[in-house]
Amino acid sequence: MQIIAALYQFARFADPAALQPGLLAECQTHGVKGSLLLAPEGINGTIAGTRDGIDAVLSAIRALPGCDGLEWKESQADTPPFGRMKVRLKREIVTMGQPDVDPLARVGHYVQPADWNALISDPDTVVIDTRNDYEVAIGTFQGAVDPGTRSFGEFPDWWQAHRDQFAGKRVAMFCTGGIRCEKSTNYLLGQGLNEVFHLKGGILKYLEDVPEGESLWQGQCFVFDDRVSVGHGLQPGGLGACGACRRPVTPADQQHPDYEEGASCPACVNEYSQSDRARFRERHRQIGLAAKRGVRHFGS
Repeated sequence: MQIIAALYQFARFADPAALQPGLLAECQTHGVKGSLLLAPEGINGTIAGTRDGIDAVLSAIRALPGCDGLEWKESQADTPPFGRMKVRLKREIVTMGQPDVDPLARVGHYVQPADWNALISDPDTVVIDTRNDYEVAIGTFQGAVDPGTRSFGEFPDWWQAHRDQFAGKRVAMFCTGGIRCEKSTNYLLGQGLNEVFHLKGGILKYLEDVPEGESLWQGQCFVFDDRVSVGHGLQPGGLGACGACRRPVTPADQQHPDYEEGASCPACVNEYSQSDRARFRERHRQIGLAAKRGVRHFGS
């Protein structure tokens, strides 16, 4: 059984590069795999391993400057959801491209999952999904506004173009685990809004805590590992992932003429060159050969 921990912490790292080797070594020592991002503004990522391994790495992260209050969301998988461990350096742990945004200065009002339904059911509340379009496509909350953004960096421009239609409303925002809302609520506060709320722990915590019979969530939640999506109780959703763009693919997508296993899906068929497609096909072939040998290919 694998324990999966999704985490983030905004903190001030004077030298993220100095933290990278020790954190990678800690993960490797304890057999933990996944991806962690380090930036001057903090840490973000998802890791998986044994109970003891995850506990050891989380303890190491909590020992980093400003990370003693680290919170994370846990789920389980029968098989390892990652093939390797990466600790990467980035300019931002979630890219918004707004240098004045600082979640450590202030954020919106946190709303616990148990109180979320009442807030978003209020007609004076506008609910905004801050995730990317392909994530929204497989699941979201009833009545939520989809900005149709392809990346989080497009959110500020979308807001500027649509802000007038939300005048006089309180704004409630949500994302997968909460990190994008830390930045988006700070951004809206900086734009002069006062009543800004966000779902504490994100969709993952809501799906974990709120019984399915009481839930206002519709569909599945995209996750950035081999499970592809999860539903209520954080159970794997059963969707596949495109071998090229990694977007989720439904059974209907797999029947589409633009779908080629390992190489393309209807969403990305026009996004890559023929040389890219050839590379994807070769990677897919190598993944299949590795599977026949009973090992995991790092490109999977």
